[in-house]
Amino acid sequence: MPQPDLVIFDCDGVLVDSEIIAARVEAELLTSAGYEISAEEIAESYAGLTFKDIMMRVEEKSHIPLQASLIDRAEELVDRRLRSDVRAIDGVREAVAAVTVPRCICSNSRSERIEFMLEKVGLLPFFAGRIFSALDLPSKKTKPAPDVFLFAAEKLGANPKNTFVIEDSVHGVAGAAAAGMRVIGFTGASHSYPGHADALTEAGAETVIRRWAELKGVIAALSEWSADA
Repeated sequence: MPQPDLVIFDCDGVLVDSEIIAARVEAELLTSAGYEISAEEIAESYAGLTFKDIMMRVEEKSHIPLQASLIDRAEELVDRRLRSDVRAIDGVREAVAAVTVPRCICSNSRSERIEFMLEKVGLLPFFAGRIFSALDLPSKKTKPAPDVFLFAAEKLGANPKNTFVIEDSVHGVAGAAAAGMRVIGFTGASHSYPGHADALTEAGAETVIRRWAELKGVIAALSEWSADA
């Protein structure tokens, strides 16, 4: 059976159920700043983006000027709530352990945040030394840019065409697809919304899973399909 060169996991909303926590904080801050928005709206429209990028898009849409100090405030509040509340997605430990080829994380979150979340939920040993934050790249280009995916593939000696990426956001899927990688969408976190799977498919995911128990079989099936194509 053909094997992938590499399996890349997003972190927020894929390994840990953190997107909804961040969305609640960000919605509170944006609403207080004069742009009324719910956590659910942030999860649907802006999941996978940094808060800086979310603010820029909100400013373009609303023409409401937002203070740059909100970025630091959001980072502080989100970190605090994640340290107390973040949990692993159900079944993720078993799914990650079942990936026997090289694996890594590609995320828009800060490396420090990724590491403390993974340590809290017991997943850090699976990815130690193979955590790639777009914020640490020379280009500083975050998803939906493909840079972090291509950087990880180069560092780990993987062919992008034989690399699988698991992503929960439209922006993450688009970035992985732009990198020439094969994308599996994931909708098993608390921030999932009606139409989520369709949105991920439209962004470039080959298939979408809702439960981690499906991952091993899906990667095997897609690998066979590629070999037969």
